[in-house]
Amino acid sequence: MNDLLRQFLQAAVQLAVYAAVFVPLERFFALRQERVLRKEFWNDLGYYFLNGLGLSALLTIPVTGLALLANRLVPQAVVQAAVSLPFWLSLPLAIVIGDIGAYWGHRLSHKLLWLWRFHVVHHSPTHVDWLVNTRAHPIDLVFTRLMGLAPLFALGLAQARGGQGLPALLSLFMGLWSFVIHANVRWRFGWLEYLIATPAFHHWHHTNDEHRDRNFAAIFPFIDMMFGTFWLPKHFPPVYGVDKPPVDSFVGQLVDPLLPMRRPAAPIKET
Repeated sequence: MNDLLRQFLQAAVQLAVYAAVFVPLERFFALRQERVLRKEFWNDLGYYFLNGLGLSALLTIPVTGLALLANRLVPQAVVQAAVSLPFWLSLPLAIVIGDIGAYWGHRLSHKLLWLWRFHVVHHSPTHVDWLVNTRAHPIDLVFTRLMGLAPLFALGLAQARGGQGLPALLSLFMGLWSFVIHANVRWRFGWLEYLIATPAFHHWHHTNDEHRDRNFAAIFPFIDMMFGTFWLPKHFPPVYGVDKPPVDSFVGQLVDPLLPMRRPAAPIKET
């Protein structure tokens, strides 16, 4: 109980820090003016604490399973090659490889109906801001994180000496950067937008027009360039959301994807 309270207080402090950074930025540099206590603010806050407190626990068993499977299946030669890499090289390599894995997990979440039923929660808002980053069904988050971590185990990076912390560092970095790319700011960064994901890049992922199903990468746009899903015009998307949003209630959004499908919920079609 004390440990849960400690985690809650830590998450509350982190939330206060995020708010102190992003609320003023979105106030003075807003792409679209929104109230701080906008519609569904409390739902997003619920997801922040639910995922912040529960995601690590949900990941423990599958990540342990990945580690055990990798120890059995990954050749020692591959692990030894990873061991020989200096940490300054293995860390950026892990970030790139992890982003490629997460890209395909994310893309599958748009293509497969049973995954889309969870992922639609994240795409349902008709606005995008820093707190929308936290709106995600826990099962959706677990799947995407595992897809990002699996290549690290398969290539021996997670098993190498000094590499045990790479999955945690990758998850931490991707989690923090997600707040940045969801921010409701009108900034553009010129050529840097082709090197690293920015709000403009990711806002197009949330569009609900003919350009949907683009920009799946969380960090590196070149991954979308490689696989033909890159889209970054000079303007921001005109509309966000999905054609068939989930139910409004927080509990309903968590439970509905687990129940037999009672209404159409077709995944976003790729263009």
